[in-house]
Amino acid sequence: MTESNFDIIIIGSGPGGYVTAIRAAQLGFKTAIVERDFLGGICSNWGCIPTKALLRSAEIYHYMQHAKDYGLSADNVSFDAAAVIKRSRGVAGRMNSGVGFLMKKNKVSIIWGEATIDAPGKITVKASKTEAPKGALGPGTYQAKHIIIATGARPRVLPGLEPDKKLVWTYFEAMNPDKMPKSLLVVGSGAIGIEFASFYRTMGAEVTVVEVLPQILPVEDAEIAAFARKQFEKQGMKIMSGAKVTKLDKKADSVTATIDDGKGGTQTLTVDRVIAAVGVVGNIENIGLEKLGVKTDRGAIVIDGMCRTNVPGIYAIGDVAGPPMLAHKAEHEGVICVEAIKGLHPHPMDKHLIPGCTYCSPQTASVGLTEQAAKDKKLDIRVGRFPFIGNGKAIALGEDQGLVKVIFDKKTGQLLGAHLVGAEVTELIQGFVVAMNLETTEEELMHTIFPHPTLSETMKEAVLDAYGRVLNM
Repeated sequence: MTESNFDIIIIGSGPGGYVTAIRAAQLGFKTAIVERDFLGGICSNWGCIPTKALLRSAEIYHYMQHAKDYGLSADNVSFDAAAVIKRSRGVAGRMNSGVGFLMKKNKVSIIWGEATIDAPGKITVKASKTEAPKGALGPGTYQAKHIIIATGARPRVLPGLEPDKKLVWTYFEAMNPDKMPKSLLVVGSGAIGIEFASFYRTMGAEVTVVEVLPQILPVEDAEIAAFARKQFEKQGMKIMSGAKVTKLDKKADSVTATIDDGKGGTQTLTVDRVIAAVGVVGNIENIGLEKLGVKTDRGAIVIDGMCRTNVPGIYAIGDVAGPPMLAHKAEHEGVICVEAIKGLHPHPMDKHLIPGCTYCSPQTASVGLTEQAAKDKKLDIRVGRFPFIGNGKAIALGEDQGLVKVIFDKKTGQLLGAHLVGAEVTELIQGFVVAMNLETTEEELMHTIFPHPTLSETMKEAVLDAYGRVLNM
């Protein structure tokens, strides 16, 4: 058994965990990070990054199929499914090795295994089933004044939709399929479900999405979600909202789903594969939380604005600390956490300023209040909109289907929310995020010069529209 002392130990090496470790090391803390499976966590290995690699392949395949639209010729366009998957896994491998490099560069010790918190300041690490990276510390007892839990989340499992890794997939299997399905049922239309639906539809599968709520992309502004839905359906995707999968009947190489359409009727659908994308749940089990009396609520660890739990010396960040379950939220929480430990008095996170992005086609991105949420708060608002069809760069790109929507407080000019759908809006949204963090009003935005021709001009035009000054519509 090995025994060693640290200032800070972080359990979990996903984006939240490894960024927290780097910031802790920068602040002079002797830091260690515990991992049991793969450096970089789910995001780098099975989530955020490799899914974007898949979606990029699908995007290029789509452009090749529509080469004539750009005056080009591309005959007999096809894809090699194994090569597409191999590229995605290669991207994940680069991310994994990159995290290892960053840990070494910042002199963060890697402890390989599965951690349990025995008491504040003390953990026991048991051996992992996966091979440890070179130089990692092994099983043993470790001590640290501060223990930060960053164990992430896993796919939520609903009764009757239990994944079996063959016919019913989670995102793990969907990212590394044994073969490309010709037909697919996606249960759930959040970011994970819609991204996979978009990927497989572009690659040629017949895709049906079933969403129990009336609106797909439920966290998005209703107008943006409706716009996106129309584009998905134009691409041939079948969407059933307000519906529920009540039964799955598995055959040798197919699944027949019984679907309650929400209108008093039922229908059956036979597909090659099913993806269960009904959300994620925090990994709060088997860490020792119950024994220590760490407070949890609805599957998440309860924390304050500095990421402290109710037990001194124990902290939590990221998915395990509750929604929104986004990598960038986890990273920012980790920085807040260690800076607070250092006594730097960071600002607590304002969750209204956390952007959300979905990398489907078309992309969606948002920050702040939706129009309905602003109305629910009884706020007096101005709403501005600008379609991509009025933007020269979008037309030149052949990407004229999009919409930018902004919401302002009518009395103060405060930007309350921004919601986008269209090409590359996941890159555009940060302009609004910066504006909201700086408490920018409509006046500053209208006096800002946006470069021409760019997609970003749609952002200014939407602001102008909210105040009756739109120029290109």
